Amino acid sequence: MFHDPHNQDSTPVEVRIQCGAVVLDGELAIPSGANGVVVFAHGSGSSRYSPRNQFVARIIRESGNGTLLFDLLTADEEIEDNVTRHLRFDIRLLASRLAEVTRWLDVQPVARDLGIGYFGSSTGGGAALVAAAEVGQRIDAVVSRGGRPDLAGDALRRVRSPTLLIVGGYDDAVIGLNKEALAELRCEKALKIVSGATHLFEEPGTLEAVAHLAADWFRQHLHTHSEANG
Repeated sequence: MFHDPHNQDSTPVEVRIQCGAVVLDGELAIPSGANGVVVFAHGSGSSRYSPRNQFVARIIRESGNGTLLFDLLTADEEIEDNVTRHLRFDIRLLASRLAEVTRWLDVQPVARDLGIGYFGSSTGGGAALVAAAEVGQRIDAVVSRGGRPDLAGDALRRVRSPTLLIVGGYDDAVIGLNKEALAELRCEKALKIVSGATHLFEEPGTLEAVAHLAADWFRQHLHTHSEANG
């Protein structure tokens, strides 16, 4: 059952989203007066309870936009993936689920007039870009944290949503992959390197820097439909 998450304190409420043959669990929170909702695509071996994404989501809500965190995999799939580690790299599967969740969000009364953004981490960054290319102009913005945008492949050239890539300054291999992906993107784009940060942004202040970069990007680019059409 769906409960109205549109409240003053933007306390997340549990949602269940039918996605093809599976049901995915999520948390939706939309502050009063929000211009948009940011949908999170978590990374390898993670879930909607990822403390890093939860932290970033809180900063985004404090900046005035809503958030939807959900599990890209079911509980059974997570168990399987912990052994095989192959589903987390199945970018086509993850992107298709992200796109399906977006379509679900788009018909919810509390969200259908709001802008939609994607925040992807690790392999979720690649999935977010593939989904943005598929969904098209409905996606107002994309942010990737320590992501693998290279996994989006040919979809990079079809992304039209303004895209921000954020990488840790010590994450040398991923910096290179993000620079190559940046060159392939044909949309408004930027690459921000957070100095002193490794791949998981565990160093003091680095995840906070990510959160504020993301919140600023979404605040700049997420617009309600009425604004976009006016």
